Amino acid sequence: MTDTAELSIGTDPQAEIARLRAEVEALRIRAEAAEAAADHDVLTPVLNRRGFVAALHRAVAYCTRSKEPAVLLYLDLDGFKGVNDRLGHAAGDAALVRVGRLLLDNVRVTDAVGRMGGDEFALLLLNAGLEEGREKALSLSAALAEVDFTWDGQSATLGGSFGVRAFTGQPDVETWLAEADAAMWVRKRGR
Repeated sequence: MTDTAELSIGTDPQAEIARLRAEVEALRIRAEAAEAAADHDVLTPVLNRRGFVAALHRAVAYCTRSKEPAVLLYLDLDGFKGVNDRLGHAAGDAALVRVGRLLLDNVRVTDAVGRMGGDEFALLLLNAGLEEGREKALSLSAALAEVDFTWDGQSATLGGSFGVRAFTGQPDVETWLAEADAAMWVRKRGR
């Protein structure tokens, strides 16, 4: 007896086909959700490092091919350890979510925002040069300073230091990230 014959004994073939189609659709939806989860941060509404690096690879290919500019902003939150120490880790998590949302709300849909780990974020601005990147860093710094973050009746200041680095044909995305990170540390130490 064949597998097909076994399936159809006592079962309406159309009903079995409909059931299998529904099962395939459910599996497709689960696979899409798993794929999306692989590229998104588990806590914040932004990409994780893996997803952000993938966006950088696409941007480098695009910029190289089309000769369009792009700029990378690297953000390290200032005083974030104090939020965790004073208000607790749940408050720290809520602050990271708030920062992620603020960053997403202040970039174009064609740009990318990722959490690199801990309290560090990166932003990729396509079709933008160094000057636009610096202006965006200033406006985001101001927006962070204006955030009224309160947890259990206690306020905390959310601020950050930005490093800005334009795409200039860096040999790989990790070099570009490292340059933006280094620019951020120069700024942070300069404060």
